[in-house]
Amino acid sequence: MRFGRLTATVGLLAALGGPGSAAGETQFVADSEVGNNAFTAVFDSAIGERITAVSSAVGCTLTVEEAKLEGRARCSVPLGSIHVDNDDTKTEHFGQWATNKKTEPAQCKFELDVPSVKLPPPVEAKTPVPFATEGTFTICGRSRADHRPERIQGTVIYLPAGTYGSKRTLRIRARIEHFDREQYGVTPKNTPGWLARVQQLADVVGTEGTIDVNLFAITPDIAGGETQQ
Repeated sequence: MRFGRLTATVGLLAALGGPGSAAGETQFVADSEVGNNAFTAVFDSAIGERITAVSSAVGCTLTVEEAKLEGRARCSVPLGSIHVDNDDTKTEHFGQWATNKKTEPAQCKFELDVPSVKLPPPVEAKTPVPFATEGTFTICGRSRADHRPERIQGTVIYLPAGTYGSKRTLRIRARIEHFDREQYGVTPKNTPGWLARVQQLADVVGTEGTIDVNLFAITPDIAGGETQQ
């Protein structure tokens, strides 16, 4: 109903209009220490292995402007938190490829900067709202070789206070398809000690994959007097 949509939109605007970094802005934070956020990267070779890298240590800060239903985001995943196929050897090899053995894995992060995300109205509580945007990825400080942004698609669900804890929450599901790890230098070709195995691994390990991120981003304020839907 039109009235229900209006009520949900007003509730979301109230959530987005709380304390923030500037007038009309507020921050939603996905805490990397909580463990309820997920990063999954799948690289599937047509004739080789399907490799899955996962982490629950995803941290994000979203800054949202209330009146426009738009915002920006910065996210990061520590390399040391990423596990590959639940296998210590594969995880170690992935860490070597990511760092090119030039930095310590503990100092390396996967980072994403999304300068603009805009949600289309109307917005209804507990209802997925689709979005599409672009973001800049870096791995261990290295940006994409061709300097192109990554295409990001997903959904946002607004959860009023009391739905998922005592604070207003945005549940975000985002996907990056056709992610080429070699564009970021995550490859045995750039890693000392791996040169002799490059040809052997060429058809076994896929270079292009899909990244999925699932986040619960929470406001620091506790809603007072918001009508539950």
